[in-house]
Amino acid sequence: MLLCAIAASALMFVDHRFTRMEEVRAQLSTVVAPIQWVVSVPSDVLTWGALALSEQRALVEENRRLREQILHLSHRVQHMSSLTAENVRLRELLGAAARNEVPYITAELLSLDSDPFAQQMVIDRGRRNGVFVGQPVMDASGLVGQVTAVSAYSSRVLMVADASHALPVQVNRNGLRFVVQGTGQYDALSVLHVPDTADIRVGDLLVTSGLAGRFPPGYPVARVTEVEHDPGQPFARVAAAPVARLQRSRHFLLLFPPEPAPVPDDAGWDRELPGDEPPDALIEAPDTEESG
Repeated sequence: MLLCAIAASALMFVDHRFTRMEEVRAQLSTVVAPIQWVVSVPSDVLTWGALALSEQRALVEENRRLREQILHLSHRVQHMSSLTAENVRLRELLGAAARNEVPYITAELLSLDSDPFAQQMVIDRGRRNGVFVGQPVMDASGLVGQVTAVSAYSSRVLMVADASHALPVQVNRNGLRFVVQGTGQYDALSVLHVPDTADIRVGDLLVTSGLAGRFPPGYPVARVTEVEHDPGQPFARVAAAPVARLQRSRHFLLLFPPEPAPVPDDAGWDRELPGDEPPDALIEAPDTEESG
């Protein structure tokens, strides 16, 4: 036990001081990937057994609920199709560029981090599937987080609820932009530096703003749950709850957002205004001789 403690301390020191351990960690993650799959087998077997032993009445009731849900979603899709067509016409009138669909791949949960102070998880997609560090991860409800480490067959995802995670968002109702940071709890986020006079209300939906270039704009992140104004303070205390089901989702989408367009070197930032002349171009007055 003493030797294991010394070895663990040495590895933590090396990992903290040197960046070469990232590749070693990735290789070790590849080695332990089969172990993670084996660990997830009992849960899959139990799920299959529970489904096989379900009563027919429960299956009929679940089938009925699913049919109602499909009908409800079909109605929403029909409504959204008309809104999409209207949005396209308005963009054509305004001359705005059309929004392209963001490609994605699906992934499944392998394990959750056992550290109570870190909200992270491991999914079954890795470098062989094109996953990269910083890639956005979604579930059926909203943004889950981003990829922080990638191995050949699996990846580690940092959730939005982690205390070290922050991202720029905007209020879907009026476009106000803020920064949302995790609090270390799955059901709570903190909206930072909100002016006391800002138009933000309980129930407002916060979506990605796309300003950082990492998350594509328009994806739901959280919903405001509390706005507290303190007289005499310049900022209000605003709390929000993630819309993603961080503790219940098992299937996810990994987005492949387009790379931001590079800014050309001759964008005209240093262009001289008309009439401006450099200091060395000042015209000196000619010398004149006084006449007798």
